[in-house]
Amino acid sequence: MAGNKSYTIVEYFGGDDGYRCGYCKNEKGNFSHGMWSHTMTVQDYQDLIDRGWRRSGKYVYKPIMNKTCCPQYTIRCHALKFQPSKSHKKILKKMSKFISKGELPPGEDDGEPMDSVCEEAGPREPSKVCPAEVKCPTITEMQKEAAECPTITEVQKEVADDAPTGSEMSSKEPVSVPDARMTAAAPKPGIGADPSRPPCRKAKDLRKERRLQKDQMRQNTDGVSSIVSPIPTTPNQTNQPKSLEDFINESLPENASHCLEFQRFLCDSPLEAEHSPDGPEVGYGSFHQQYWLDGRIVAVGVIDILPTCVSSVYLYYHPDFASLSLGSYSALREITFTRQLQKQSPKLSYYYLGFYIHSCPKMRYKGQYRPSDLLCPETYVWVPIERCIPQLENTRYARFNQDPDAGDARTLKDVGRALVLYRRAVMPYAVYARKRRGSSDETEVQQYGSLVGQDCAERILLYRT
Repeated sequence: MAGNKSYTIVEYFGGDDGYRCGYCKNEKGNFSHGMWSHTMTVQDYQDLIDRGWRRSGKYVYKPIMNKTCCPQYTIRCHALKFQPSKSHKKILKKMSKFISKGELPPGEDDGEPMDSVCEEAGPREPSKVCPAEVKCPTITEMQKEAAECPTITEVQKEVADDAPTGSEMSSKEPVSVPDARMTAAAPKPGIGADPSRPPCRKAKDLRKERRLQKDQMRQNTDGVSSIVSPIPTTPNQTNQPKSLEDFINESLPENASHCLEFQRFLCDSPLEAEHSPDGPEVGYGSFHQQYWLDGRIVAVGVIDILPTCVSSVYLYYHPDFASLSLGSYSALREITFTRQLQKQSPKLSYYYLGFYIHSCPKMRYKGQYRPSDLLCPETYVWVPIERCIPQLENTRYARFNQDPDAGDARTLKDVGRALVLYRRAVMPYAVYARKRRGSSDETEVQQYGSLVGQDCAERILLYRT
């Protein structure tokens, strides 16, 4: 291949056979198309997830929505408009209380599901490049791995102050949106403030200021601090609800019982690490998000930073801390992180939570991160989740786009222009078919092209033997 241009290279596997569903446990009811990705650009993956694909390691799969037992709809949250619900606020306060006072909430587990990457991804068809199974590491293995991780880079230091992590989260409580019509009770009459005295300041604001000064002094002497410390925020105006940042950046006492730290490292992934002048400083690609509690690793997640979104991949956490709702907490931190990245790259404004599965009650929690959209499985347009749920109450599979004349804007129009990689040479499929004197795989390539769309088909290299 000429030049230094990055390409996505995939092998397509089809999706005729049913396999075990990790959600309803149906032995042969789950159907999906799959590809093994040798390498992938972030733009190609962005376009693929916007057509219903999702990666599990280097395996990229797309559920056959009108055939599979538990249809999986791509869901995204509008990170800039997100406001934490009552249940989200409880989780944030629970974590703050644990760090400051050392009180671990009672109960072994709050029922928070962990979307296992092993169950979710579907079959791995044997081939020379596709392993038979993806192995899920234990926390012990991750600690061993973390000991060998490189030192956090200068670029990573700058965003480490408020790093989010991991992903597969949960929250069973109903969403409670702050009502803008609520007003504060009328104040009782008094004699008013003494103009000769300086204005009063809240104790928590004073603690926040002292902590900031202390952290700045530490950074000046140590060079770097990966401890998550408060970020100065504008005091809330009267009657304004606290933002997500307000809850996360709430000051902790100087004698806090625990120290929670975050680190971010590039991790093994088919996505090529990229930097762009108008992109985030940390760059695009896949990152490990590590949670360290008092020097002990308690959770590790993976996120993909893409041109228009942060995409959550998965999270492993230590079962001893299940009652802290680490999945939900990490999701809230990732939304905060997305908002930070958007300040550096304006088009990066969405947080993708993977798949929303309405037919599986335990997996409906992702719909609580509002405002959010579901992807129409036929036209690939985004539809507000409020309009989708009534349809999903009546049927497992639904076309969300209400326009009967609407279709796939990027539908495959010419399979001959799809690019293939054959004998280390890049060529359009039409040229490849002539070289092979009428290739017998046109049906398979046609199916592949219809799933990835014309634009991706003309950029991605489909490996041919």
